[in-house]
Amino acid sequence: MTRLKVWDIPVRLFHWSLVVLVGLSFYTMKTEGAPFVFPIEIHARAGYLLVGLLLFRWLWGLWGSPHARFTSFLYPPGRMLDYGRRLLRGKPPHYAGHNPLGGAMVLLMLISLTFQAASGLFLTDDIFFDAPLHGWASSGIVKSLASLHSLNADLLVVLIAAHLMALLLHRFKGERLVSAMITGRKAFDGRPEDEPAEGLKPRFRNDRIAILPLALVVLALSSLPVIWLWSA
Repeated sequence: MTRLKVWDIPVRLFHWSLVVLVGLSFYTMKTEGAPFVFPIEIHARAGYLLVGLLLFRWLWGLWGSPHARFTSFLYPPGRMLDYGRRLLRGKPPHYAGHNPLGGAMVLLMLISLTFQAASGLFLTDDIFFDAPLHGWASSGIVKSLASLHSLNADLLVVLIAAHLMALLLHRFKGERLVSAMITGRKAFDGRPEDEPAEGLKPRFRNDRIAILPLALVVLALSSLPVIWLWSA
């Protein structure tokens, strides 16, 4: 069995930060928000951080390590259907990065989360809180965005539930996806479908010299809108 380094530190930090912020966002809107005095303010602040976090992931998907790039895990429909059929038969191929269905789910969740964070910047509760971009749109557009924001929140619940079910399914089949997102490594008996034919070799340098400077540059770019929104 071979253990292959797959997820770099920026991807892992993004993933677990996203879990915390999405959980906080749902908690402050779907409950009374205790112990927060103004849960909508906490909800908004979490949204600002999500804007920066998602911007980081979109940029990292273009410039980051190979398994983090969109080109490494977005497959044509035929490849996704083939993987689905093999999954139902009980013997799906192993992938170092996201499998074809998992990659499509990642993209769908990123799009949904990005819309949720962006649309929230225009909303108001008509009492205590106006989002930073509320005055930039007409009342009709704001109302439409508020409706879509609510509907998309329900879609996110469905997507998250599907994601959790997929984790359980893969765990049942012996693939430890959660631990891989903690340690960054996956274990394989053979060669993954998305690894080069010459053997199990890391597809990126995961040392500090290779990854951290680029991650810091992308993080700095992603922080700019957060700083502006926080002070607006």
